[in-house]
Amino acid sequence: MHQYKGRLIVHTGSMFSGKTSSLEKDLKRFSIAGYKVCAFKPRMDSRCGENEIMSHDQEATHAYPLDTIDDLEAMVQEKGLDVVGIDEIQFIDPDPQRVVEVLFKILDRGITIIVAGLDMDYQKVPFEIIKELMPRADYVYKHHAVCTCCGSDAWVSHRKSSKTSRVVLGAIDEYEPLCRACYEKMKTKE
Repeated sequence: MHQYKGRLIVHTGSMFSGKTSSLEKDLKRFSIAGYKVCAFKPRMDSRCGENEIMSHDQEATHAYPLDTIDDLEAMVQEKGLDVVGIDEIQFIDPDPQRVVEVLFKILDRGITIIVAGLDMDYQKVPFEIIKELMPRADYVYKHHAVCTCCGSDAWVSHRKSSKTSRVVLGAIDEYEPLCRACYEKMKTKE
């Protein structure tokens, strides 16, 4: 695991694609290897409680809630961490440049950062922070769910409700993973 010291690892893709599961797996591996690890999440994501991240396959990991990316910098220093995991990175801070600045300060201290986040919203508009992190990452993993209509690799998280806000927290009740073709067919019906 030493080769990953001070590296940025990005897990991205649609909802239900295994991003959070991969984040949890990475954190467990680093923990087994003797690194001091800690998970974080945006405070606004309270779907599974204030202090947990949970994958859609019901695996839970303790996580500290963050109001802003500046909270992360303070906690990393306070806890003397070797590895930081951040779930739902797209919801941490509205300023992607500030997020990049703080993450790279942390990386420059030899601390590994693993993030998981959606690459696009329900209208297939990329999240800015993922656009900023992907080319700067040491490792990028694009995950795919299974399209609920045809069974091929899903490409986007289709919102089933008529809510129009960009951020609507939810799971299978609000969203379904769709491939490009099924998404376009669904949009022409709406």
